[in-house]
Amino acid sequence: MKLLIASSNKGKLIEIMDLLRDLPIEAILPMDIGVSLDVEEDGKTYAENATKKAQAYCQASGLVTLADDSGLEVQALDGKPGLHSARFSDKPGATDSDRRMFLLDRLKGLPRPWAAAFYSTVVISVPDGETYTLDGSCRGEIIPEERGTNGFGYDPIFRIEGMNRTMAELTKEEKNRLSHRARAVLAARPVLVKLASSS
Repeated sequence: MKLLIASSNKGKLIEIMDLLRDLPIEAILPMDIGVSLDVEEDGKTYAENATKKAQAYCQASGLVTLADDSGLEVQALDGKPGLHSARFSDKPGATDSDRRMFLLDRLKGLPRPWAAAFYSTVVISVPDGETYTLDGSCRGEIIPEERGTNGFGYDPIFRIEGMNRTMAELTKEEKNRLSHRARAVLAARPVLVKLASSS
């Protein structure tokens, strides 16, 4: 079964494709089939944004489509950056590093620990109109210094609950068990197996 992954985020794509590698599925990207959409992520929840992306790409391609939306929620910042995690900055064209510095600047002077959690919602949209929604989360805390070189986004400053390591210090195999996105994609595997067997 061909499965369209509705994303252009390289790090995210590699993670998702690794988690589905052993299934009877050929994961493809929008650029592989010449599909380019600009879906406005203006939903009020991760599920709303992921559903918008999954349905738009599914309609445009006629393929079973997987989309995800995820974010980091920091307790001391009343749940920010949340839905705006990928755009949390005070300057246009900000890099992952800029966004980490911007977040740490907001936390300066606030009492630690800076409890936080990553959340991810995966939505699978099927050409017949059906959609499946699955969630994953990972708790931890934000730390003031970057550690680790694996991962992307806020991974180097997010220490996982119960471990003295950041998300960026995990091996690929560990991240594929523990991350919020991995947990959501793992929850989606039975749905994909069912769809693949009936395709």
